[in-house]
Amino acid sequence: MKIHPMWHEYPTLAPELSSALTLIEKQITTNNTPVAEAILEMINGGGKLLRPAYCLLFSRFQDTDREKMIALAAAIETLHTATLIHDDIIDKSPTRRNQITIQKQFGPDTAVYAGDYLFVVCFKLLAHYASSLRSIQQDSGSMEKILKGELDQMATRYQTDITIDNYLKQVSGKTGQLFALSCFVGAYESGGSNNFAKAAEKIGMDIGIAFQLLDDILDYTSSGDTLGKPVCEDVRSGVYSAPLILAMQRDRQAFLPLLAKKDQISDAEMDTLRDLVIQYEGVKQAYAMARQHTDQAIAGLKKLPAGPAQDDLIRLTGSLLVRKA
Repeated sequence: MKIHPMWHEYPTLAPELSSALTLIEKQITTNNTPVAEAILEMINGGGKLLRPAYCLLFSRFQDTDREKMIALAAAIETLHTATLIHDDIIDKSPTRRNQITIQKQFGPDTAVYAGDYLFVVCFKLLAHYASSLRSIQQDSGSMEKILKGELDQMATRYQTDITIDNYLKQVSGKTGQLFALSCFVGAYESGGSNNFAKAAEKIGMDIGIAFQLLDDILDYTSSGDTLGKPVCEDVRSGVYSAPLILAMQRDRQAFLPLLAKKDQISDAEMDTLRDLVIQYEGVKQAYAMARQHTDQAIAGLKKLPAGPAQDDLIRLTGSLLVRKA
């Protein structure tokens, strides 16, 4: 199974990630062949597999059943893919990872069922492999928080008075929660103590927030070809992220005429908006926040037992801050 080239630098992790993808593929047994093929295409579409990677890395502090941990990592990635499919419906996204989205191919109704189907696959894997109800409870609690983050985001669409605290609350649920769950499941299901698992969860939250901040920064500094999805589409759909919010704190009046156009903002006006965000140091300030959360995560990782797992976690977490896509 083909995985992202970044994992070539992690030779013990790469085969387990490949096995997790193979296991997910075996679970996709729906009779709707076109939808099944679209789901498989998305799963094998070059995603970074960061969440299952963190699950697997946190499980390496204990001597544990690798087959079980690969299956739980597969459940995490299945849950992530389900949320992406639903995200694409809400955002009406035509592409993701340079591929046509399921909602664009088959319409939003079919895409909803495809996402729901993956939730079922996720819970089947958890039910079969989780050692106790704790992980399933954690997973369902995380899903609730992810949904709350999405609902909070929907509630603030086109609101130009959105604060950075509003944003952080949203991304803690929307993105941070899934990274936190990945780290928690890896630590807890491998036999780690409750304290170890809670420490892993906190580290995962910081990693997830930093990851989303950088994702939002790239929306203002990268091209659509590099990202594999349209840039600045969030602004058109009324979702205002950290770089814009922080830049607006410097001069709200410079942005309001452009934002007043809502989804009718032209490409040329979007370019002007991007230039303003950079001019008023929104990108610079957002990057400082991403670095702060990354530093907090690495400080937490340095308190964990020394060894190859700790080394890989520190290296991986640091590398996310300098990614270009």
